[in-house]
Formats: sequence, C-alpha cells, structure tokens
Amino acid sequence: MDVASTVKKILGNVEKVILGKRQQVVFSLVAWLSEGHVLMEDVPGVAKTMLARALAKSVGCTLKRVQCTPDLLPSDVTGTSIFNQKTSEFEFRRGPVFTNILLADEINRTTPRTQAALLEAMAESRVTIDGETHELEPPFLVLATQNPIDHEGTFPLPEAQLDRFLMKFSLGYPNLEDELKMLTASRKQHPLETIEAVVSKEELRACQKASRSVKLHEKVQRYIVELVHATRRHDQLLLGASPRASLALFRTSQSLAAILGRNYVLPDDVKRVLTPVMAHRLILRPESRLRKVTTQDVLDDILQEVPVPMLDEATV
Repeated sequence: MDVASTVKKILGNVEKVILGKRQQVVFSLVAWLSEGHVLMEDVPGVAKTMLARALAKSVGCTLKRVQCTPDLLPSDVTGTSIFNQKTSEFEFRRGPVFTNILLADEINRTTPRTQAALLEAMAESRVTIDGETHELEPPFLVLATQNPIDHEGTFPLPEAQLDRFLMKFSLGYPNLEDELKMLTASRKQHPLETIEAVVSKEELRACQKASRSVKLHEKVQRYIVELVHATRRHDQLLLGASPRASLALFRTSQSLAAILGRNYVLPDDVKRVLTPVMAHRLILRPESRLRKVTTQDVLDDILQEVPVPMLDEATV
C-alpha cells in the first residue's frame, strides 16, 4: 500500500478548506493512521469543526458531533437500551459514538462521568452497555476540542484521560494572507460543499495496517525510550511520561515516516511528533509554573540533553 500517495490525496482535499495549517492537518492524519485520538485546545472559530468535517468527507466516513454540556449524560454519547412494548424486549439504541469520526466539542464542559464514557471507546474501539459489548466500526477517530481561555463552568480532563489522547495540538489563527484567501474562497459557497471523497475507508484501513510495518532501528527505539525516561527525572516536572507515551511516540513516528514515503523511521521523525505526543502528558511542579516554565521548555531541554543516534544507509 502506497501510504504517501494516499495521504497526499486526503491532504490536498482537506487543504481546500483548511488553509495554511499543513502541519496540523498532517498531525491529524498521523493520529488517524496510528489509530489514536486527537485533543485540540484552541479558541473558538479557528476551523476545528471544519477540519473534522473535511477529514470525514475526504475519506467517505460518517461524522457525528456531540456538544458537551454539564447536563450531557453518558448514555447520550454511547446509547441506551429502550423497552419495546410491541416485542416486550429491550432494544439497544446506538449513540453518536457509533461513527467513524466523533467530534466531541468542548469536552471539558461535560462532567467527569460523561468524559469517562469515552474512555472504553477510545482505548478499545468498543462500548459496553448493560453487560453487552458493542464493537465500533473502523476506522474510528475521536476529535475532541476545548477552549483554553474560558474556564468558568468547566471540568478539566484528569491526567488519566489526557493520556488517552495520542496527540494534542492547536490550529491557531491563520496568517493575514491565508485569511484573505479564505474570504475569497467563501464568496459564493463554503469550500466544504465542493469537496468529495478521494479515498475509501478500506484504503485508509490499509494505510493504517501498512504504517505498522515501518521499521524502527533499535537505536531509534532506544532514543524514544531515553526521551521518555528523561521526563521522569527532570527537576521541573512533578510527573513524567508513562510507558503509553513510549508506545505513542513509536506509532506516530511510524505513521509520519509512512506519510513521508519512507519504510523506516529517522530520529527527526521522533523529534517532529515529540511535542504533540508528549506535552499534554507532563505535569509541571507548582514552582515551575510560577517561574513561567512550560512543558515545551522542558521538552526543548530534553532534546538538547539526550544524544541523537547516528544512522547510515546500511543501518536503516
């Protein structure tokens, strides 16, 4: 399976709608190929929903959106059993989680109980209702959003749930030129209405499978583990990254290499995905926060500290 050419089709299609955000679109595709999930922390109106819709349309996938509010119940996400008086039996009514892409908008506005309802779906691609397990159709991707500015009436995601998100990043504001292009493109109709599927779900599943065969030399594997272990002994951190972070770096670097047309991972691939994979998994010490230290500062220190392995053509 030629992952690079397949992803190039999706990328070109999505960029008809999302202008000037290639890195973030690539990160979204890296997470999808890695069978992980994405948390986007950003201000309102920067096209987070448009990104989810463009990805779904490009691959011919179903998309459902959940607006997270304090009164949202777990059954509103996963579904519930309803008694059918005609058959005198309970019938399971599927919730919005039964889709290919689930957009959980403002996930930190709903209660921890409802947030936790997504855990099984995200980790195992299935949900259990009344003791019965229901499998989710692959490919399955959760795109969750949260507002970094407005904290009133929110329920911050606990560390355990943050760790379930493979990647976290922000779209950010477009630059002046891209925003001008956006106005021009939207003059007659929204660009999203013009795009069609360029890749099938089966092709995407084949890409997911192919990305797993990308090779990581043992030097690169050791580099990944050394980066993760460095977070556990860093004096600015209260909590370092878990073994799940090592697996996340492993899978995302494989997917990025496949997208770039290689069947092997370079240390530069690991560096490129390090921040979106690791930053949200680290907890700073209170005194570090007071000194305005950020997790990005810590990761920059670690990249300077951990020696980069040297690979040659014979090695890879």
